Amino acid sequence: MKGFVDAPNYFIELLELGTTLDDVIDNHVYEQNLFLSFSLIDLILFSCLLLALVLSVQIRNVNYFQAETTLVLNHDVSPENIILSGVCKQLSLIKHAAKTGINYLVCENEAELRKIARAHPEAKLLLQVSTEAQVEEASLTIGCSLKSCRHLLEMAKELSVNVVGVTFQVPASCRDPQAYTHALSDARCIFDMAKELGFDMKILDIGGGFSGSEFQLKQVHSIVRPLLEAYFPSASGVSVIAEPGHFFAFSSFTLAVNVIGKKAVYQDLHCSTHDELTPNGAPEFVYYMNDGVYGSFMGKLFGNVITTPSVHKMSLTLDEPVFSSSLWGPSCDPLEQVVEHCLLPELAVGDWLIFSNMGSSGQEGPATLSDTDQPPVYYTISTDDWFEMQEAGISLDDTMKNLSLVQYGL
Repeated sequence: MKGFVDAPNYFIELLELGTTLDDVIDNHVYEQNLFLSFSLIDLILFSCLLLALVLSVQIRNVNYFQAETTLVLNHDVSPENIILSGVCKQLSLIKHAAKTGINYLVCENEAELRKIARAHPEAKLLLQVSTEAQVEEASLTIGCSLKSCRHLLEMAKELSVNVVGVTFQVPASCRDPQAYTHALSDARCIFDMAKELGFDMKILDIGGGFSGSEFQLKQVHSIVRPLLEAYFPSASGVSVIAEPGHFFAFSSFTLAVNVIGKKAVYQDLHCSTHDELTPNGAPEFVYYMNDGVYGSFMGKLFGNVITTPSVHKMSLTLDEPVFSSSLWGPSCDPLEQVVEHCLLPELAVGDWLIFSNMGSSGQEGPATLSDTDQPPVYYTISTDDWFEMQEAGISLDDTMKNLSLVQYGL
């Protein structure tokens, strides 16, 4: 069972008898004769826990989708429930949205507003507002400032374009839940300004700044819930939505990569070989992997932090010494450094490294890679969870129809 299946079919592995993630990784490591990297996706995390977030954060009327337009339409999502986001949208894309009945669009500047007014006069706009956290962390801020919002609202009035809501993004890297306090306060001000100008705004999108940590989610919940009740109570009729994809994808993906190269850099310049090391001459190891920032680690190029992997090495012992190490992708590009510094036992070419929480790091790989270059993906779910999903009426895409039952210890 190699898991290489021509698209659009996939293997879903049903795990029985207490099978662990390590068991699944062992199985696939030993069958990877070509030493390809591969990904594991926990379907129960990726699919079912969506309800948990909706209930815990108390988001109301969550029925909008911000995603690639054609992909969403192909999955029978109503155009009325699609929000076309993007700071700068192509004119052809705006026209396509108008043609297909996608009326909700995000806008953040005057040029974009004029473009939308010309190509999609029936559009319903959500103003993209910058947050303090964005301004502090990014050199290029997405969204308009609170001061410029009134100008955009007045211009929308002149151009007869309807503005129906506000959207903002708190970066996932922001560790201060108080960032939502300022963002929601600004949103309330914009709703009030819009009302003065005659707009009836009914949508608030609080973005997707959930890091994937359950602790961080609870922190955000403790801040957001009372503010929503204060600024946008249920009686106001405002639909509060969010973009929780990062949270669910974060812990659902596990990536296994193979070490394809290695070199040692010695701190003691008098040493030239491993055998000549002095007590002060511990080496720093540089490892090259068969996957990098132009593949599964693409998120590194966008500022995502890649954590230290675990070592899948059967001969590894608890008292094995660790060394300063850095991890690189397979090319010679200086941007290919995946992990700048970590402590790992000495590895050999052919060893495997396991990266957890990889759901927000670009698992699908860039569009320039051919299908043969992309690592295989294995979907896993326990048999108990699988049958619970079926009983609850939660069905996966019909294309995911090749089931491969994994059984261990029989």
